[in-house]
Amino acid sequence: MQVELPPPAVAPRSPQIPSPVARAVETFFYDNKIVRDFGIATVIWGIIGMAVGVLAAFELARPELNMGTAFTTFGRIRPLHTNAVIFAFVGNGIFTGVYYSLQRLCKARMYSDVLSKIHFWGWQLIIISAVATLPLGYTTSKEYAELEWPIDIAITVVWVIFGWNMFGTIVKRRERHLYVGIWFYIATFITVAVLHLVNSAEVPVSWLKSYSAYAGVQDALVQWWYGHNAVAFFLTTPYLGLMYYFMPKAAERPIYSYRLSIVHFWSLIFIYIWAGPHHLLYTALPDWAQSLGVAFSVMLIAPSWGGMINGLLTLRGAWDKVREEPVLKFFVVAITAYGMATFEGPMLALKNVNAIAHFTDWIVAHVHVGALGWNGFLTFGMLYWLWPRLYRTPLFSKKLATTHFWLGTLGILFYAIPMYWAGFTQGLMWKQFNSEGMLQYPNFLETVIQLVPMYYLRGIGGLLYLSGVFLLMYNLFKTARAGTLLANEKAQAPALLPEALDPHVQPGHWHRWLERRPFQLAVGATIAILIGGAVEMIPMFLVKSNVPTIASVHPYRPLELQGRDLYIKEGCSNCHTQMVRPFRSETERYGEYSKAGEFIYDRPFLWGSKRTGPDLHRVGGKYPSSWHYNHMMDPTSMSPGSIMPPYPWLYENEIDYSTLPAKIRVLQRLNTPYPTGFDKQAVADAQNQAQGIVADLKKEDIEVKSDKEIVALIAYLQRLGTDIKVKK
Repeated sequence: MQVELPPPAVAPRSPQIPSPVARAVETFFYDNKIVRDFGIATVIWGIIGMAVGVLAAFELARPELNMGTAFTTFGRIRPLHTNAVIFAFVGNGIFTGVYYSLQRLCKARMYSDVLSKIHFWGWQLIIISAVATLPLGYTTSKEYAELEWPIDIAITVVWVIFGWNMFGTIVKRRERHLYVGIWFYIATFITVAVLHLVNSAEVPVSWLKSYSAYAGVQDALVQWWYGHNAVAFFLTTPYLGLMYYFMPKAAERPIYSYRLSIVHFWSLIFIYIWAGPHHLLYTALPDWAQSLGVAFSVMLIAPSWGGMINGLLTLRGAWDKVREEPVLKFFVVAITAYGMATFEGPMLALKNVNAIAHFTDWIVAHVHVGALGWNGFLTFGMLYWLWPRLYRTPLFSKKLATTHFWLGTLGILFYAIPMYWAGFTQGLMWKQFNSEGMLQYPNFLETVIQLVPMYYLRGIGGLLYLSGVFLLMYNLFKTARAGTLLANEKAQAPALLPEALDPHVQPGHWHRWLERRPFQLAVGATIAILIGGAVEMIPMFLVKSNVPTIASVHPYRPLELQGRDLYIKEGCSNCHTQMVRPFRSETERYGEYSKAGEFIYDRPFLWGSKRTGPDLHRVGGKYPSSWHYNHMMDPTSMSPGSIMPPYPWLYENEIDYSTLPAKIRVLQRLNTPYPTGFDKQAVADAQNQAQGIVADLKKEDIEVKSDKEIVALIAYLQRLGTDIKVKK
């Protein structure tokens, strides 16, 4: 197969033809300081994000570890953990690798040092804003997109600055052809921009509160089109670009196959964008959309494994180096984890497997094989390779790096294996019937208690993995102390002539034409990623029969709306779903399966992605209000053995009615059929309903003021699933 080294390594070229046009050799300087800065941020945020993850893991076994505060409950810190790991750790890791490799692949300094600095500090401020807002409960609840609208705007601005800097560098390059790594960087920039803009469409209510522009089934489709492709185009494609650069560099071997890289790139970005609906199998999403998601998810294994093969076979003739070089150890396990995760993903998209796995800890294991193995290990290997070159000194200790490798590997195993076991346990126990045809485990808590030992082991795995990152930090610090940062690295390259005047441009593989034209490459990538999303979403919004309405379904009353917002604030959807699937095991346990028309006023949708607790879509009227009151005060009083934390602040905090009229007006603008002028009556209506709940509680000798948050939450829970006649 044809092979190609990433520039500036020597690559096979067409025979040199004497040029009648002189090409002046230009001297310039690579900016290594921005690479160093992003690298340091990667390590710091990695430690913070993973430490929060370890706390969240142990809280599932010992909920009292939240120390009784609202800011550290699992529901609030789980999105903090995911955002810190995805956008802070992995995000800074992406920028570290891109800023280093892009300059060398283009033989040019970054387009603008000022833009580089704005990008760096802007991204850090966005992360800090997430740290400040998520524990306070300011969240949209949309997975991997929880940050509220002002931060979304900031993300857009900083992302545009990154793209401006990247494309500016590509335009002023001194290397004619764009290497495969740059293809993936371009596709990442374009697709993440499209995903973010579409999914973040929302209407502000106040400074840190908004409602999604989409509702119910449509919101679910858009969210998982975004959610799945955030994994694809933030956690995968940029890292494939980094793999194509750093693996050949570390192995000192050319990439295995140039032609395979072409097939890998175009097929991956085209197919990936269709696969989001496989997160919504057996839900109220129309069957045709689910089937599209399944079909393209299964096809996705081919390009994904094409990339894995291209990475691993780059080591042909160099496997002996893996024994000695910790960098290669990290890279090999990273690419292997990528292969495992991209095999398991299509398998989980099969309906028969998804029926068992979805909503269980199996999905948690699957995600972390990719995040800890693929993203984490590739980042660690890249940093170990970069730091000696930035500081012009050998790595402080290969032994420490190897120790980090083994701690990280053990951490992944201690994390993933218990979660797989927990997932299998959940999936089978939920569906088990006895010889009389009754549910074997009708009490959901029976399944939860079985998982607690697995949650302890998961936490231990996280501690092992985190301890390795501390070794990384120490190793890089000592390496930096031993050397001096080469902030501006001198380089030389001939100026790039206009293509018509360059005699070195020779006919070759057809794809070379695209590689010389970044604009055409970007347009092609944009078209490839837009097709799938358009085919799935346009019919969902324009064909009315996809979301049939139900006459008995009405908008939430003001107090119920307030309670729903509290439910979102506390992160309840991180542990509870609101989607009863059409399985006998679920209809027996929860009641009538969920219908698309029941969610037409839900902004955002709250179907959830994990059942740590039972589904709540039919909980309305199932228990008296006193049950919910006591359950939120002390979950074990109603459910002995529960791992849910208490929420005492709900009994102390007063309901904030100040934004309620604005909420009603925003929802009216979004076509929620509240009567004209209802915003002026909303507070009175809410207070009236609250008085009714207080009177109901008083019958059972529970005294509570009508302006407390617990009353609003009870109103919402008692509303759930009551708009249609359900099986009791």
